[in-house]
Amino acid sequence: MTPLTLVIGNKNYSSWSLRPWLVLRQAGIPFEEVRIPLYRPESAAELAAWSPSGKVPALHDGDIRVWDSLAICETLHERFPKHGLWPADAAARAVARSVSAEMHAGFDALRQSMSMNIRGRYPDKGRTPECLADIERIVAIWTDCRAQFGHGGDFLFGRFGIADAIYAPVVLRFQTYGVALEGAARDYADALLALPAMQAWVADAVVEAERIEKFDLYE
Repeated sequence: MTPLTLVIGNKNYSSWSLRPWLVLRQAGIPFEEVRIPLYRPESAAELAAWSPSGKVPALHDGDIRVWDSLAICETLHERFPKHGLWPADAAARAVARSVSAEMHAGFDALRQSMSMNIRGRYPDKGRTPECLADIERIVAIWTDCRAQFGHGGDFLFGRFGIADAIYAPVVLRFQTYGVALEGAARDYADALLALPAMQAWVADAVVEAERIEKFDLYE
């Protein structure tokens, strides 16, 4: 069987790349990683060879190409149903898809004011009113999902799944910008940070040589 290939960007900065990578790695699904550093003169041409959108991430599965993080996760759920990447319960699955889509499509203020930068530490930066509102909504999502569906595990719907991968970059942002969490939200963030796959991604990120000035917001 031809192995899957996942094309990603810089691990320090590319939140979109982290999501399907984390799903694959944590689920133990074999794949080959192609890393293309972003925002270099040659990046566009290199990305075009892999991704119709010219963006990361992109998944190659034989002749199949998928080039959106949430679409890749959905494809992995279909391709590897035994891993239960979405909850088995219909009600929980509906909520998991909803909160994942909400993160995928929204929270622009958080993205702009607190871009992912794993190496950075910027306590108290980026706290615009709009960003604080995004944080409040995210904490509410985590708290509600844990209360309703989190029994039997440490993650939003008990066992680790796609919804957790979608929110993984947010946990790293909160660490970078010193966002204080309490109760269920803090415990959930700690559980994500403790994942072996998450720790492996962070370890790679901190030794990357590239710097992208537009994402080093507060240097």
